[in-house]
Amino acid sequence: MVETSVLVSALAGAGSFFSPCILPIVPAFVSYLSGTTLSEVQNQDKSGQGQVSVKRMTRLSIFLNTVYFVLGFSLVFAVLGVIFNSVLVNVGTGFQGTLQWIGGIVIIVFGAYLILSTKFRQLNFERRMTNLPRFKTTYLTSFVFGAAFASGWTPCVGPILGSTLTLAATSPGAAYNSLLAYALGLGVPFLITGAFFSQATGIIRKMVRHLKYFNPIMGAVLIILGVLVFTNQLSIIGSFPLTENIINLERGI
Repeated sequence: MVETSVLVSALAGAGSFFSPCILPIVPAFVSYLSGTTLSEVQNQDKSGQGQVSVKRMTRLSIFLNTVYFVLGFSLVFAVLGVIFNSVLVNVGTGFQGTLQWIGGIVIIVFGAYLILSTKFRQLNFERRMTNLPRFKTTYLTSFVFGAAFASGWTPCVGPILGSTLTLAATSPGAAYNSLLAYALGLGVPFLITGAFFSQATGIIRKMVRHLKYFNPIMGAVLIILGVLVFTNQLSIIGSFPLTENIINLERGI
């Protein structure tokens, strides 16, 4: 159960990265963290003399600022995990079944919300980090942006993050590992984008065309997850060959 919730949280983190309100703005936002704009980076790629040196410096700046950005939101999720573990671990011992019932229902509601958001525009508003002011960026500002990003509940990320927090609450003993796994699942794609910015930007542009399928698919996944939590059958996920291999890898077997 513990290993399964950690694995599910890591996959939820990856799902948050590929959500319609995050993925399309990743290239512009990552380049912004380094103190430049996406158009400026693209112009550097097309420039003549000095292309290699400028390009390398820009790549290094983008990657390092992305690292601090990821550290920022990872710290917030780690702290939340410690709080969940400290506050709920004793409560969870006596009310484990009740927590799972409530948690399962909450996750199902989040899944239904994602599906309904494709039908009702009122539910599909978005808050993005756009029109950000230009100022001298540093590793500290990237770190602060990461911490602020962890608190950003947009409609398409909120249900996934909310489901992860709910899952952590139903297993408070594994809350720290679960939320850290979520941060890892969300952070690794950011780091890959920062390390291979030019290639990742092209891939993201192609993926954006298919994001209309994200909410219905992720909503259905959350509903299934909620049912498994509600019925205390989450361990079923660990019986699949691929997930079993991943869990054994985590255990060092």
